[in-house]
Parts: sequence; C-alpha cells; structure tokens
Amino acid sequence: MDAGNRSEAAAVTDDAPVGDRPVLLFDGVCNLCNGTIQFVIPRDPTGLLRFAPLQSEAGTELLERVGLPTDDMESVVLVEGDEVYRKSAAAIRVAELLGWPYSLASVGRLVPRGIRDAAYDVVAENRYDWFGRKDQCMVPDDDVRDRFLG
Repeated sequence: MDAGNRSEAAAVTDDAPVGDRPVLLFDGVCNLCNGTIQFVIPRDPTGLLRFAPLQSEAGTELLERVGLPTDDMESVVLVEGDEVYRKSAAAIRVAELLGWPYSLASVGRLVPRGIRDAAYDVVAENRYDWFGRKDQCMVPDDDVRDRFLG
C-alpha cells in the first residue's frame, strides 16, 4: 500500500488476523447503507469483500479487535489486512477494490481528508431523515449469505 493510502488508514491493534478478504462494516438499519451494499455486491463478482452490520455480533467483535468504539454507528469501516479505513477513506478504498470504472474515485484523495470527511459526516448525520431506516438489519439473499459475517 502506498504512503498516501497508509496515512488514511489506521493499523489493526490486535495480533489476531482479520482474514484474507476485506470486511466492510456498515449500519445495518440504514437504507442508504443497505442500498450501498446492494450496489457493491454485483460489482464484486469474485466475492472479494465480506460484509457485517455494525450492530451485529461479528461487527462488534471486529470493531473491538481493531480498537474502534462499538457504539459509533456514524461511519462505514473497512478492515483490510492490517489496515482500517473509515468514512471517506473507506468509501474510496472500496471503490478501488471494485476496479474500473469505480477505481476512478481514488482521485477523491486529492481533496483533503478533513473536507471529504466533513461532507461524509453531513450525509451520515442526515441519512435516516433523507433515506429512512429499517426496523432490523438486512437479511442477505441465499446466493450472497456466505459473504456476510456472523
């Protein structure tokens, strides 16, 4: 990983391995977040990414393992190897992992992270008002269930 990416990712603080595939943690009751996962799945036909709702036992355990608070549902989190990405850095990294044309989102790194994350925070704070919320976390379809932790 290049130095530009490394500055946006924190290291995993526990010696326990995260696994060989990146894990995307998302707000399982957020319609925007669920829609994003539904967008990502068909664009990741090899199943590189795994998923877990932040509210799930698997999500909570992974947050604890990487040293993040388990009660903060305001950010998507991507755990990839020994790196942890949050907010806009996570979104950009997921786009990079999806390949062309989504990897073009990496130009977003030209915008200072503070500005990107401020925009991310505005959407995160208003996501339930703008997009709604579910009463419970999504239940994945049988054909992708193995890509969800827990």
